[in-house]
Amino acid sequence: MTQQEFAAIASTIPLQSGIYKYYDGDNELLYVGKAKSLRKRVSSYFSKTFTNYKTHELVQRIRKIEFTIVNSEQDAFLLENSLIKKFQPLFNINLKDDKTYPYIVIKNEPFPRIFFTRRKINDGSQYLGPYTSVGKVRELLDFVKQNIQLRTCKLNLSQSNIEKKKFKVCLEFHLGNCKGPCEGLQSLQDYEEGLQQLKNILKGNLSPVIQHFKADMQEKVLQLQFEKAGIVKKKLDHLLQYKSTSTVVNERTGTVDVFSILEEGDTAYVNYLAVSNGSIVQTKTITLNKKLDENADEVLSFAIAQLRETFNSEAKEIILPFTIVYPEQDIIITVPRAGDKKKLLELSEKNVNYFKEELKKKKLLLLEDKSDLEINNVLIQLQKDLQLATLPVNIECFDNSNFQGSYPVSAMVSFKNGQPNKSDYRRFNVKTVQGINDFATMAEVVYRRYKRLQEEEKAFPQLIIIDGGKGQLSAAMESIKKLDLFGKTTLVGLAKNEEELFFTGDTESLKLPWDSESLKLIRRIRDEVHRFGITFHRNQRSKGSFKNELENVEGIGKNTIDLLLKKYKSVKNIKEKSVEELSSSIGLFKAKIIINYFKL
Repeated sequence: MTQQEFAAIASTIPLQSGIYKYYDGDNELLYVGKAKSLRKRVSSYFSKTFTNYKTHELVQRIRKIEFTIVNSEQDAFLLENSLIKKFQPLFNINLKDDKTYPYIVIKNEPFPRIFFTRRKINDGSQYLGPYTSVGKVRELLDFVKQNIQLRTCKLNLSQSNIEKKKFKVCLEFHLGNCKGPCEGLQSLQDYEEGLQQLKNILKGNLSPVIQHFKADMQEKVLQLQFEKAGIVKKKLDHLLQYKSTSTVVNERTGTVDVFSILEEGDTAYVNYLAVSNGSIVQTKTITLNKKLDENADEVLSFAIAQLRETFNSEAKEIILPFTIVYPEQDIIITVPRAGDKKKLLELSEKNVNYFKEELKKKKLLLLEDKSDLEINNVLIQLQKDLQLATLPVNIECFDNSNFQGSYPVSAMVSFKNGQPNKSDYRRFNVKTVQGINDFATMAEVVYRRYKRLQEEEKAFPQLIIIDGGKGQLSAAMESIKKLDLFGKTTLVGLAKNEEELFFTGDTESLKLPWDSESLKLIRRIRDEVHRFGITFHRNQRSKGSFKNELENVEGIGKNTIDLLLKKYKSVKNIKEKSVEELSSSIGLFKAKIIINYFKL
């Protein structure tokens, strides 16, 4: 949408608070934003020149704008986050977290069972959580089982079944882990008290549970039931020990949420600590991809809203490293300078830094930390897994890249002894292929690479990885055969989604164990060729290095060219279209200009 086109609709944009949605020509949702004044905010996109490439690209794609007016900034904030989470628009911040989290469910039934689940069903049951760690959930359930006597069986403990004496107590009763509600030995009221203690433990509110056990122990002592009092004392000691290990700050801190943020280029990391009565009951660090050069305030506000919703936070105070505008009602923003809250913030910052470093190590697959012997063992394992004739000390990997179905380029990376050998990295501008043809492109660049090595009489790699399916692998193999290199090296195709490996002629793929050192190395090589290829492509676009015949047509601008290439994929396909077909996309006038140009 041009400034002139926007000017024609600017006066129709409401002045009230609300959210706005940008759509492209295919009616795909590009971006969702919020604003105090919709007209002022939306107009800002069309009244200035953006230095940020991604923002400029967004504005160029906008074909339709929709608005929703709301009553307050808070409503706009909540609606924006809800829509982003639901539709994940291309130009909004991307939260890289698609996990399903575990819950502890209190089943909607007589004498409710307590168990672990990942499925949240609308059946009237109560779900506590979610929790970020399955291990933490199991640890909590084990702790509860040792201290709270709740049933673990699946019996239908309806009042009529109990009165008919359909059931007998099991071993759990004799072990002291259950009070025998199946035989009517425990009342529903007493069972409900146990459930309340469970909820308090899971929320980190141990004081009421401790007080309950103290009163129970004193009562048994008064009744001279010293053996039973001793059992209760053991549980009390267990609770006090658990409390001392889980308490991080003074209990007077209360229930608060703590957030910290670390930015690195277009990536941001946000850590979340949920604190209840001085105990950390939840901790989570997420990764977010910035799309439009958003500042730290915007990223943090988005992350806070998403995390508080995900983990059902009821905290009324949020501890942050800096002040932000957070429109949720009745929320106190605290930026601590000293004391227990400052310690919590420092702990959160320590966690977010640790997470970033660990993520970096995982991306590098820890090979930098391995000794030469360990790296050699990884190569030996790879040789064994792929049944290679020789140790793959030299591995090369190819990948094709294009932009919106146009401007193809290719990249190749080289790994020697398990490490990147950047002096041998190569970039390829495709020379002989018209339009987008991944097979022909792969054949061209593989041929050019190894024809050059032949001419320079240099050593060939023991393993060549083709990042693509069987078609690209076959195309690469044809080039190898043309160069009479068949049998002198091994080619393997790597499926982009499933991480399956293909050999030429094989009907079945090879799937390596997901945590094997061999697959880790292959993943690292693939990620590196993606990074290298995308960087090359981005640089070429920013320099304006890509040219095609359409750019020579007078009266046809960049937006029209992008629209045509997106729809028809190549100049060759555009040449084959009729005036009627082209006019449906760009109008009759421009369609005639293009048809007449190619007739000359």
